[in-house]
Amino acid sequence: MTTVLVAGGAGYVGSHACKALAKEGFTPIVFDNLSTGHDWAAKWGPLEIGSIHDDSRLDQVFEKYQPTAVMHFAAHAYVGESMVEPEKYYKLNISGTLNLLSAMHRASCNKLIFSSSCTVYGDAVSPISEMFAIKPINPYGVTKALVEQALADFNRAYGLNFIAFRYFNAAGADPDCEIGEEHNPETHLIPLVILSALGQREGISVFGTDYPTPDGSCIRDYIHVSDLAQAHVLGLKSLMSGGKSDFYNLANGRGYSVFEVIECIKRVSGKDIPMTYAPRRPGDPAALIANSEKARSELHWKPAYESLEEIVETALRWHSSRAPY
Repeated sequence: MTTVLVAGGAGYVGSHACKALAKEGFTPIVFDNLSTGHDWAAKWGPLEIGSIHDDSRLDQVFEKYQPTAVMHFAAHAYVGESMVEPEKYYKLNISGTLNLLSAMHRASCNKLIFSSSCTVYGDAVSPISEMFAIKPINPYGVTKALVEQALADFNRAYGLNFIAFRYFNAAGADPDCEIGEEHNPETHLIPLVILSALGQREGISVFGTDYPTPDGSCIRDYIHVSDLAQAHVLGLKSLMSGGKSDFYNLANGRGYSVFEVIECIKRVSGKDIPMTYAPRRPGDPAALIANSEKARSELHWKPAYESLEEIVETALRWHSSRAPY
């Protein structure tokens, strides 16, 4: 069977990608230090514990499994935290990624699917296409943009074949409830609101009610995590069949405000959710909505969960099954 090294494969998006890989006949090799991932999420292949900072450990795993390709999810990914701890983000997201790329080069593994982010676009006017300028406004976005540049340079110099997916707000959970979103601390809006609905939090804080949006709260484009995972498999298949290296947005193309998300979860859960209001968080754009027609046309990707209600329903079932954490 074709093996794929999945860096960060015990995390939220990475574990869903592993399930999608296994369904398509690949063997995912999870490489994770479990700092934020979970050993219970590594269900579809071997778990190798290690850090992408550790050159010798990476070399051991590449030698042991001889992977055909790498999927790279191992990164710090909180905009707010990156504003106050940029060193942490530069060390893992840039230095760690360069270590991984060097290990791939040493092992003659030349296919990479990279987990990038819509934050590379900064405060661009939505809807955002891949033709927009790269202008990140927070350290997290800067680290993703710098890695994207490194990928282009490694492509030109060493023949690295890559696809970088700039995805928007990952949400939801595996519809079979085998895996889902579980962070500590949790900072993402949908799980925070759901945990409030389940009585595991006192309520939800809305950060900023004075944005230039219809209801004053931030607008985001939510994409189901299983749809993200499927795109990663399609990207891998494209590279394996000789497809080009490129950058793709992944999103549903529809934006929902913080207040709209809260109201949706109220409807789906049948629970009231107390709200408090707080100042804007530094580094948060007012709206992020994507045009993902390029991925749809070139990779033949089509999201299976296009409504917010469907996304919320899978997340609610997952969190209900885990309660209390």
